Amino acid sequence: MIEERLGDLRRRLRASGPVVVAFSGGVDSSVVAAVAVEQLGARATAVTAVSPALASGELDGAREVARALGIAHEVVDTAELERPGYRRNDRDRCYHCKSELYDRLDGLAAGRGGAVVVSGANADDLGDWRPGLRAAAEHGVRHPLLEAGIGKDGVRAIARLLRVPSAEKPASPCLSSRLPYGTEVRVDVLARVDRAEAGLKALGLRILRVRHFGTLARVELGADELAALDDGARARVHEVVRAAGYDEVVVEDRPFRSGSLNLVLTPVERG
Repeated sequence: MIEERLGDLRRRLRASGPVVVAFSGGVDSSVVAAVAVEQLGARATAVTAVSPALASGELDGAREVARALGIAHEVVDTAELERPGYRRNDRDRCYHCKSELYDRLDGLAAGRGGAVVVSGANADDLGDWRPGLRAAAEHGVRHPLLEAGIGKDGVRAIARLLRVPSAEKPASPCLSSRLPYGTEVRVDVLARVDRAEAGLKALGLRILRVRHFGTLARVELGADELAALDDGARARVHEVVRAAGYDEVVVEDRPFRSGSLNLVLTPVERG
């Protein structure tokens, strides 16, 4: 089954002509980039967007993955924080973020003979709140994984098959996703979250989120890491997060769950 899905993905990218891959270095966009360069060679370019919402280390990681894949890699600065709709952080924040991104990528693609912009959205993304897909539709962005019916498990299976370096990399969405809807997105707040998460990673923790609630930080850890957290390690977590600028720290008893802040959305809002 995986081989069939991979064959479909290869055919779709081969037939697309030149592509610009919206490339974070995560497993989804890395699989798209890997197959794109395999099928298109120099006609495939990976582009990583940089802004204050990008977590520390993510750009270096993207560069390393692109180098391993052998795909041409470029970096662009995006200015989503200059967009009022993004700073306001309503439920459509990702729409404004992706609109900024695809505006930039459209310009790059136009300079490459009208290349197609492709993303790493996969079939499972249809089951969550993804306003960024609306922005993609408005810009004519293609989603090869989604079109081939490949979900997250399939993406990781293909990544292992192709020996993509980020095959086991945990998801790392933008830092703004740590803020509850309605909390204004500011550079200083993003920097505080980033400091806290970087500090926790320095402790050896891998799957984590620091959810920002003003002066309070709620720390979510992966199930295995939470189970292994003894009193000494818990104290170090509190120390690191307080040093990042938070007055109060709560380590959640329940393991990390991706998209947990979306649980406030009603089925109608989810679409």
